Amino acid sequence: MKHESVETNAGLLIILTLAVISVGGLVEIVPLFYINDTIEEVEGVRPYTPLEQRGRDLYVREGCYTCHSQMVRPFRDEMLRYGHYSLAAESQFDHPFQWGSKRTGPDLARVGGKYSNEWQVQHLINPKSLVPESIMPGYPWLATTPLDYDDIEQRMIALRRVGVPYSINQEEFDANVERFGEETAVMLDINRAEANLIAQAQEGNFDGDRSFISEMDAMVAYLQVLGTMVDFNQYSEGYFAEFR
Repeated sequence: MKHESVETNAGLLIILTLAVISVGGLVEIVPLFYINDTIEEVEGVRPYTPLEQRGRDLYVREGCYTCHSQMVRPFRDEMLRYGHYSLAAESQFDHPFQWGSKRTGPDLARVGGKYSNEWQVQHLINPKSLVPESIMPGYPWLATTPLDYDDIEQRMIALRRVGVPYSINQEEFDANVERFGEETAVMLDINRAEANLIAQAQEGNFDGDRSFISEMDAMVAYLQVLGTMVDFNQYSEGYFAEFR
């Protein structure tokens, strides 16, 4: 059969296209039914605290994901620059996840703790003051805009509905104590969301100004937790290959 005859016959072209898509789909989907788990077994990964989650919301609102990926790919050059390649487990509570390959700026999967809070604040206000060649725009309003957290409980309830283990009753709280430890379980309790947010912002003082809780507090809190949950030193070099 000549390719021209396929291109000029709309019905045949549709049938063959559907056949190719069906075969490709089956090749990708069928193996998933024979895999016990696609998420690595690691310790330390937890949902974001209320303050970190609001920071993530701001990160998405400002479109930071359009220039920064959060996925270190398993290539030597990437691991030398950014650290251990990203795990599925690290993004299991992200809705939506920030993986991708578009990088106008560097990958941020492991930026947490790499710089001080003061550096992050100054970089967000005026990137060129720290990195003269940067083309990143400034976000000075984050430091002067009060953080809106009146609806933090509703945000956490919405995430709970899609599988994030925030607790809303004693049974769920107890399950989180067993899974994450009591200190973390308290931070994941929806009933204490607002109090937890305020306490973390005051204790962390992420924007350097304790007079009020700003959007900068939340943004920096989020950036500082990225890539810090898993201690890769406790795993052997070939451990994660078992999950590929």
